[in-house]
Amino acid sequence: MSGRAWLFVAPVLIALTVVIGYPVLRALWMSFTYDDRLDETTGRFVDSGESTFYNYLHWILGQCQVITGGVTECPTGNLGAEFWGAVGVTLFFAVVTVTLEVAIGLGMAIVMGKTFKGRALLRAAVLIPWAIPTAVTARLWEFMFQYDGVVNTVFGTEILWTSDAWPARFAVIAADVWKTAPFVALLLLAGLQIIPDDVYEAARVDGASAWQRFTQITMPLLKPALLVAVLFRSMDALRMYDLPAIMTNNLPATRTLSVLVVEQTRQGPNSAAALSTITFLLIFAAAFVLVKILGANAVRTQEEQRKA
Repeated sequence: MSGRAWLFVAPVLIALTVVIGYPVLRALWMSFTYDDRLDETTGRFVDSGESTFYNYLHWILGQCQVITGGVTECPTGNLGAEFWGAVGVTLFFAVVTVTLEVAIGLGMAIVMGKTFKGRALLRAAVLIPWAIPTAVTARLWEFMFQYDGVVNTVFGTEILWTSDAWPARFAVIAADVWKTAPFVALLLLAGLQIIPDDVYEAARVDGASAWQRFTQITMPLLKPALLVAVLFRSMDALRMYDLPAIMTNNLPATRTLSVLVVEQTRQGPNSAAALSTITFLLIFAAAFVLVKILGANAVRTQEEQRKA
């Protein structure tokens, strides 16, 4: 890159360093520092010094400090004991919601990609759930899933959707799928529209059925768009906060890593910084695996298209 090019890029790099670089480095530094402790003689909070890897071991191994010194296993009810449960809930939400959203979004994209009267109105209406703020969506679905709400009334059930463990999880999944499936449909629709109609016409002439056209033409050529949709939604799902926090009022059964970070911030910001770093590494690892697996398939598909 020439010197003049660096001159144009430098302001953006400086802004990114200030806006992103400093908070990340600050969080890393905090994660290796003990949270301030209360000095019983003065009644003030004092700096406890460097903690090395204690904050990370606190979460990963479930270790807590004791008053007499040393560490012990975190008791039930302590946030440190809920780390692996939150990891499981986060991964469960990510896998289930992304799978459902991609499946439903693909169906919606196929329907919106067809030519029919009112198609533009349908496309605009479908995006309404995605345009609604997440906090508003959470409150809306919370009202629907109340004991005397719409869901129990329509189905004639008496389920505590926002209080029991598994019903609360399914309620959060339903709300997230309703809100985000249109976004996935929009991404996949963009991928469908770049597939030439001549390819489908040639397949029809050769006698290919609708299912064969879908599996042999649509899905292979849609891989790049699928990669983008799955990657975006996976990263969003792994840092889900609003829906479980608002809909279930921080119910432990729906407590994700992001919810755990916010809860810990109120008790100790340095320990919360360590948990934030762990969450970031988890999301980065998931994104890396998805890009390696799906990205390789997408690149291979594009190379086959060029050869054809």
